[in-house]
Amino acid sequence: MQTISGTLAQNTLALIGNTPLVRLKGPSDASGCDIFAKCEFANPGASVKDRAALFIVEDAESRGTIQPGGTIVEGTAGNTGIGLALVANAKGYKSIIVMPETQSREKMDTLRALGAELVLVPAAAYSNPGHFVHTSRRIAEETPNAVWANQFDNIANRRAHIVGTAEEIWQQMEGRVDGFTCAAGTGGTIAGVGLGLKAKDEKVCIALSDPHGAALYEYYAHGELKSEGSSVAEGIGQGRITANLEGAPIDTQFRISDAEGMEWVTRLLAEEGLCLGLSSGINVAGAVRLGQHLGPGKRIATILCDTGFRYLSTLYNRDWLAAKNLPVPPWLAAG
Repeated sequence: MQTISGTLAQNTLALIGNTPLVRLKGPSDASGCDIFAKCEFANPGASVKDRAALFIVEDAESRGTIQPGGTIVEGTAGNTGIGLALVANAKGYKSIIVMPETQSREKMDTLRALGAELVLVPAAAYSNPGHFVHTSRRIAEETPNAVWANQFDNIANRRAHIVGTAEEIWQQMEGRVDGFTCAAGTGGTIAGVGLGLKAKDEKVCIALSDPHGAALYEYYAHGELKSEGSSVAEGIGQGRITANLEGAPIDTQFRISDAEGMEWVTRLLAEEGLCLGLSSGINVAGAVRLGQHLGPGKRIATILCDTGFRYLSTLYNRDWLAAKNLPVPPWLAAG
């Protein structure tokens, strides 16, 4: 893993990670705690997934599973694909990205602009052979000199957060961390940060913030993979225990609705000037819940996963919000 020396990055891949940590005033006031958030939109691909993308590619290189001029193939909700496309460009590889056609137009346009070959497939259950993950695996198997990134079950993903994100949070918070929470997509972030922080202090409380439609809340609460409801959040929500989630040190769990997440998306933009996606809003809502759970004065960390500019056609579109029965911010309602 390459690092930044002072203010001079030795190469473009060294721009991944070492993101700022910011105290969020509204969530801190609402919880009676100090809520801090990692600004992962500051990564070159504008999301936390750049970290996993770099580690996955460099792991493949170290194992010799990709050769110069090769191709990286992945199934993704979008952000991991963007990170992989950028890392591939920087290293001289090609990229093929398989994505459900339900994801935001901005992600699709971004991937095409980055030079990735984009394959869109209908949204399907994981048990369906047409699921984007299975489709990407088949394409990788059929493409010469290609590697399947396999972000869900490739533990290079969570290693990026054990040695990177967790270490950064610990240093930035000067070793005073009472809790951490985020949602799970692949599980790499919550498992990796959880393992990394627990290695520093076993007392750090690790909480899952799970959207409706995912099955992990019931799994960690009652031992059964069971989902209820649905969510429009992209890139989070999981119905199985991925390899990245195996052994994740989850101490408690919260179920967060889209409306609760959108309340924080709206407030953080209106009150603190942060334009974020719904997964970030769900994480912040979970951080507020965790603060209330742990009690006043605690120090909680979470993840701001990506930029809201990736969702202008959805989360920041009044007609789309109204169609999904989600609250429309006053300034959008006013036209």
